[in-house]
Order: sequence, then structure tokens, then C-alpha cells
Amino acid sequence: MINARFSLKTACSHDPPTYNTVHPYSIGGNVELLKKLEVLADAAKYDASCASSGAPKRGSRGIAGLGASTGAGICHSFTPDGRCVSLLKILLTNFCLYDCQYCVNRRSSNVPRARFTPEEVVELTLDFYRRNYIDGLFLSSGIIRSSNYTMEQLVRVAQSLREDHQFRGYLHLKTIPDADPQLIAQAGRYADRLSVNIELPTDGSLARLAPEKNVRTIKLAMGSIRLAQEEAHSDARAPKFTPAGQSTQMIVGADQTNDSTILQTAATLYGAYKLKRVYYSAFSPIPDSPSALPAQAPPLLREHRLYQADFLMRGYGFSADELFEQPGNLSLDIDPKLAWALAHREQFPVDLNRAPLRMIARVPGIGMRNAKRLVELRRSRRVRYEDLVRLRCPLEKIMPFVVTQDYRAALHDASSARLRRVLAPPVQLALL
Repeated sequence: MINARFSLKTACSHDPPTYNTVHPYSIGGNVELLKKLEVLADAAKYDASCASSGAPKRGSRGIAGLGASTGAGICHSFTPDGRCVSLLKILLTNFCLYDCQYCVNRRSSNVPRARFTPEEVVELTLDFYRRNYIDGLFLSSGIIRSSNYTMEQLVRVAQSLREDHQFRGYLHLKTIPDADPQLIAQAGRYADRLSVNIELPTDGSLARLAPEKNVRTIKLAMGSIRLAQEEAHSDARAPKFTPAGQSTQMIVGADQTNDSTILQTAATLYGAYKLKRVYYSAFSPIPDSPSALPAQAPPLLREHRLYQADFLMRGYGFSADELFEQPGNLSLDIDPKLAWALAHREQFPVDLNRAPLRMIARVPGIGMRNAKRLVELRRSRRVRYEDLVRLRCPLEKIMPFVVTQDYRAALHDASSARLRRVLAPPVQLALL
């Protein structure tokens, strides 16, 4: 059984924290530790670096039984090789010295507070791992005492898991940018992935909404991680350093920055620091938020479109500039790839028997995997309509943009306005 003291503070006495009813034996019978977990898992949900499935766990319904678990803090993420893993996603603490206006855990926020010790996080991770609830740990933290002290606590967790308990699961640590570079380097020797959050897409927005944070410090931390990665890759005898790379996160909708600027920032970060991923998190209005912040959240579909555009940049060779005819936001009606194709009808239809891989992959409805299959297929014979059927391609979306051995897009399909109407996804009507 895990022995732990529970320290929970709510700054608003008339609005006490609420917790899901969970069987007390879910975590070794420690109800107090479970309450901490509820607070610090909920506080970590705003980090977009891994996403929950959203499905309620059976053990979180207050029903005891074989396999019952809390369900709190468990999210799903993908490793570089494409595996889906379940991670325990928590904060070490949601106490914080900083008062970033967009953050629910800011110093002046009236939220329940809690703090794990490094030993509690280790025991919690091992307990969940042994029960086969998780494949690894995603750990972040508010800043307490100092940046170095907080980073030392995070490193203690990672070091204990790896060295004391021979933990071989996935480990993702959020680093503190202005911590001592040696502490960040030490974290990279234990973690599979490190993250340094850029927070907001422009330097001006960060200075206005989070004046205690420094863009230069954030980028120096990213640069130091990149250099350490390159050193580890160049010397086969060097110890591994964050083999799954580094990532960052931008909050979308907390300021007036448009999508074209957001993606330009992402492209710069990918190029300068060799990031594996940039994550986008739609701003969520928080209680008692400052007047500088919007009262409403941006459409969640905007976040989705940014992820789609980001994927086109990483996997399909698109530049940020190509995705926009002029500065502004991505269309919410159609996906960025279709929007680009409709804006560049002069490049279509694409002859699937002659076009290079890069251009085939730009056809709406054809992913990179099927594009490679089509290129491989035409080495032995001509690509025909039936091949697209066999590959289970979305024919309605593809056919206005391609030519095969036995098919050519009809002239009446050439109108971008008509295609936009036909290919736009259906809009769900409001219930009321």
C-alpha cells in the first residue's frame, strides 16, 4: 500500500472541489492519494501532447470489481513507430509561481491545489504499470520554489523509475525552459521525449499574456536539446538522448493570431529545432479570467484544421505559404488539402500513370501510403479505375482530380465552386 500525506487546498471555500466516485481500492486503498490524482490529472488535461479517448472507464463509475481502476489521468498517445500507448498524464503539482493569464493553474487562479512527492509519482506509475493500465508516464508541473528546484523534482522521478526500478515504459517529461541546462540534459538521458512549450505563436502575445516567461530562454532550451540529440546520433558510443525527439505546444485562440502566422511559427520551429511534433491546444475560457482573454473558446474544428495542415507540412511536403492564398485562417468547411486543390485547379487532373509521387500524394483523398502503392503498381502495369476501388480510396473525392488508364475527370467537374459544394462534409443540424 502506498503511504502518502494529502495536501489539498482550495482558494475558494464556498466552491469545494468535486471528485468522481471511485472505489478506494483502485490505488492500493489510498483514498488520499486518489484525491491528489483527481486534482493533478484534471490540471494536466489542458496539455495537448497526448489526448484522452474520452470514454469513461468502468472503474470510474463507483463499481468495484476485477480490473476496476480510477480512469483518472490515463490518456492515449502515439509513439514514433505508430503504436498507440496509454499514458498516466499528471502534474507533479499545480501550485505555480507564475501568473500566465491563459493558464487555469496560474498563481491567482481559484482552483483546488495539490502536490505529489517524486516518490508518490514513482509508486503511482509502477502501480498502474503493473496492473497493465498504462504503458508509460507523461509528467509536467507548475513552478514551485524555483525553476531548478522543480526540474530537479521531475528528474528525480525519471531517475528513480529508470535506475531504481528498471522501468522500461514510455516516459515523456515537460521541461522547465529556464532551468539549468545540465538538469535538462539529465532529463533527456532518462526520457523518451522532452517538451518545451512555446505557449503562444508570437513573441508579442507571450510578453503580453505571460510576462514572466521569456521567448529567448524557451528557444535556448529547445536549441540545447537539439544539440544534445545531434551529439548522441553522431557518436554510437554516446548514451541515448530523448530518442523520441522533442515537441512543443501552442495555445490557439487566446490571442488574435491567425492560422497562417501559427503555421509559419510551427514551420520555423520544425526547421530550427528539428521538432517531432507541434501540438495545438484550443484556448478554453477559465473562471475569473482576465479581460485580455476572449470570453468564448475558438471552434474546436479550428484546432483540427491546424493539425491537418501541420500533417501536410510534415508528411506531404507542403509549405505553410502554400496553404494560404492570403494571410488568414484555414477554412472550417473543407480540409486544407482539398482547399489547396480547389485553389490550384490548373495542376489537375493528375495522371496517376505519369505524375511523380509528390503530386499524387497531393490529390484529395489519396494518402501517402496509397500514393506509394500506386507508384509501385505502375512499375508492372497501368493504373486503372478498379485499382482505386481495390485500395478503398474515397472515389467521390478523388475522381474529379485524376486521370487513369480508363478514366478521365469530366469537364463539368472542373468548377472549383461546384466541387466545393459537392465535396464539403455535411453539416450536423442543431437539435434545438
